[in-house]
Amino acid sequence: MSEALGQQALDQLFFNAHSYNSFADKAISEETIAELYDLLKWGPTSMNTQPGRYLFIQSQEAKERLLPAMIASNAEKTRSAPLTVIIASDSEFYEHLPTQFTAYDAAPLFRDNTGLAQETAFRNGSMQGAYLITAARALGLDCGPMSGFDADKVNAEFFPEGRWKVNFIVNLGYGAEGGHHPRGQRLAFDQVAAIL
Repeated sequence: MSEALGQQALDQLFFNAHSYNSFADKAISEETIAELYDLLKWGPTSMNTQPGRYLFIQSQEAKERLLPAMIASNAEKTRSAPLTVIIASDSEFYEHLPTQFTAYDAAPLFRDNTGLAQETAFRNGSMQGAYLITAARALGLDCGPMSGFDADKVNAEFFPEGRWKVNFIVNLGYGAEGGHHPRGQRLAFDQVAAIL
């Protein structure tokens, strides 16, 4: 049985973590990016579908391609962030199931049901995006997740073949002093949950 994490880890992952709007001028190495994926990939998905796809935008040229799709306030955040991740879902994730889910041949369930495939890709890809945020915090990075962008423009620019589809976008880096808003309140347990 696993033991509960200590307070320091909980603080870093949740209690003291913020969504950052600005970051220190410090690059994120390709080794750290690889380490980030090697950590987040272990988060569970239904039937081990793993539909999440990640486009790491680091070069200025790639950022210039992304900025026209961002709303104005997010464009500035993205321009100055050391790294931006487009988190997408692969609409044909099921092609990998024969090696990733070996209990039985599950690929036809999705190949023959577009609605189920889209729903599964979006739900599980969203979970994998959340795993990316948690893994980044575990590695000492700060995150700025965003949904203020034109998805059609992002897809046309980066995924024109149509198989991958953007879900949301996250800026990553080392948070700048004062680079976040004051923490907002969270809803209480009895406002959002019940035990039956």
